[in-house]
Amino acid sequence: MSHLPDTLLFGAAYYAEYQPHGAAPDRMERDLDLMVEAGVTVIRVGESVWSTWEPEDGRFELEWLGPVLDAAHARGIKVVLGTPTYAIPPWLVRRYPEMTGERATGQRIGWGARQEVDLTHPAFRFHAERVCRAILARWTDHPSVIGVQVDNEPGAEILFNEGIFQRFADELRHEYGTVEALNDAWGLVYWSHRLSTWADLWRPDGNVQPQYDVAWRAFQGRLVDEMIAWQADLAREYTSPDQFVTTCLDQARPGLDDDLVTESLSVNSGNSYYGMQDDLARPDHRDPDQSWTRHGAWSLFQSGDRLYSSKREPFLVTETTAGHIGFPWDTRPAFDGQWRQAAWALVSRGARMIEYWHWNTNTFGAETYWGGVLPHTGEPGRTYRELAGIGAELKAASGVFEGYRPEADVTILWDVPSKWLFSKYAVLCRPDGSPDPHSYSRLVDPFYRGTVDAGGQSTIVHARRLLAQDPAQAAAEHPLLVVSGYYLSDDAAPAWFDAYAAAGGHLVLGPRSLYADQLSRARVARGPAGLTAAAGVSYDEYSNLVAPLAVAPVEGGIALTEGGAAAKWVDGLELEEGSDAQVLLGYDHPHFGRWPALTRRAHGAGTVTTVGTLPDPVLGADVMRDLLGLVGGPVSGWRDLPPSVTVHTGRNAAGERVHVVHQFSWEPTEVTAPAALVDVLGEGTTGAVAAGETLLLGPWDVRVLVERR
Repeated sequence: MSHLPDTLLFGAAYYAEYQPHGAAPDRMERDLDLMVEAGVTVIRVGESVWSTWEPEDGRFELEWLGPVLDAAHARGIKVVLGTPTYAIPPWLVRRYPEMTGERATGQRIGWGARQEVDLTHPAFRFHAERVCRAILARWTDHPSVIGVQVDNEPGAEILFNEGIFQRFADELRHEYGTVEALNDAWGLVYWSHRLSTWADLWRPDGNVQPQYDVAWRAFQGRLVDEMIAWQADLAREYTSPDQFVTTCLDQARPGLDDDLVTESLSVNSGNSYYGMQDDLARPDHRDPDQSWTRHGAWSLFQSGDRLYSSKREPFLVTETTAGHIGFPWDTRPAFDGQWRQAAWALVSRGARMIEYWHWNTNTFGAETYWGGVLPHTGEPGRTYRELAGIGAELKAASGVFEGYRPEADVTILWDVPSKWLFSKYAVLCRPDGSPDPHSYSRLVDPFYRGTVDAGGQSTIVHARRLLAQDPAQAAAEHPLLVVSGYYLSDDAAPAWFDAYAAAGGHLVLGPRSLYADQLSRARVARGPAGLTAAAGVSYDEYSNLVAPLAVAPVEGGIALTEGGAAAKWVDGLELEEGSDAQVLLGYDHPHFGRWPALTRRAHGAGTVTTVGTLPDPVLGADVMRDLLGLVGGPVSGWRDLPPSVTVHTGRNAAGERVHVVHQFSWEPTEVTAPAALVDVLGEGTTGAVAAGETLLLGPWDVRVLVERR
């Protein structure tokens, strides 16, 4: 059965236990009354306070949550109940100091933050299970509880504890059988690393052999998955069939494999934090680092698509930006309308819940200046008023989004192992020549961002899931597929992509794809390995770029906008002998000009486009605009959008297309409706919008429009 909510849920994390000393006794009741007035339908509770649930070993205090649940239920507010295992109490570490996690061998994580624990330690598992069972047994049958969130933001640390390392060694021994087999697989003849016995396996701290790190990071991901799956199984012993079990993902956590960890969950949930104010303005030609905070309007949509990708299903946003999220030196709350824009951006990509972190701004602790819906005063202000308007809109539009699934013009391949590898073994450099730990996202993002800037929309699919499909089925479901940065792939992958294109798919190959096998051993073949015949081009030379490289138009090539450039990387593409591949773009440079920047060749019923560089934002839009032409242009039907406007669409259960139109600018602008539409939110003009009618969009505006059947 589906565990997704029937309506669009709206709310915040709520921690009555965080109220400051001397707070009014009726503060909780007043908070919940304000929530009702703001249209709040859900709160999240309890996941951060193990030491409140269990102040001392074996002494549980569970009843403090009762008044919150009762008051929420009386007002029709639903509750997501959290288990507190990501924030362990001081008494537990005092009793079991060896439980503390290690960031390096023998170097314990300092106490005073969170997630400082060895997830595999028997004492942690014993006490975590005990507190979880106590909480779940007491409160999951409360009528307000619609689901359980186990743990929170898992995968925060790569752990080096002795027991973890020994388990890693045991798993290698079981996988490879003999040290000779491991020596051969990992190429340990290099630098005299051959093992004579399993006891020779060195600690990972100083390792620089990529084959080791591929295995080590995958192992860490499995530890996180094991811990979440274990808790999810516990939760299901207490939940009813109509209650969901989830966790809250932070996609930037180094130990998280979101493709793997969500398999044990009934619905995926996660964070979406983003920079506000001018960070959301379009057009935008910046190239900032993307981490737990996203930067740029395009990245709002990507944040939603990443959450959708984990299960290929709609998702819940368990945390997103309220007053402002960031450190005291980076406090930039939204301009009027921007919270609304962010909420609808996430809904347009499949969110079924928008939940802010958090309701009250803390007056103490590490996140004192991570603003909530209410400021430190506890009195409603601008943030509250803005978010209350969103609550009303989500309620009004909820029926339109029943069964909603986002559409896409472009499918972007995502690969967690390649991302992990490039975080340590960077393939791109920063402008100063230093290694860029964000290399993977910089290999993928230009194509996602370029799609948004070209007026299209993307979906993200994990490599493991996509390559499990029949290539012909994938070509029908994902007619335009971008593969960039897919460095680690098994030996069957090139043939799969060849078959995908031959079956009618339009394959786009970006840099650093299919270059190595799953153990990070470079393939002994010209790139793109196994696809040179299909692509009609090959390369064996490549170069980093520390400065942008001018591109040159070619006759019959792609249309170029002034100011676009190649960035960060060049593959030395050469046409294969007798190749009929078409050169669509070149470089304006005395050395790099010998190579094409972009080629395309028909292959079977489809095409293979090879992009030998990473386009900057201007060129990225040009490249993706050309590629969208292969599939008939944006499925949304909108054309000639102003640079400040995006459109994202999906189909609801009734088969109606829903259009979410964003205007990311202070300057009003106009767009032309591509079909007869109905304005869902009204904006004072509820009713029919004729095909070809001009729609006026105000500053930081959003319109939700339905194309009735």
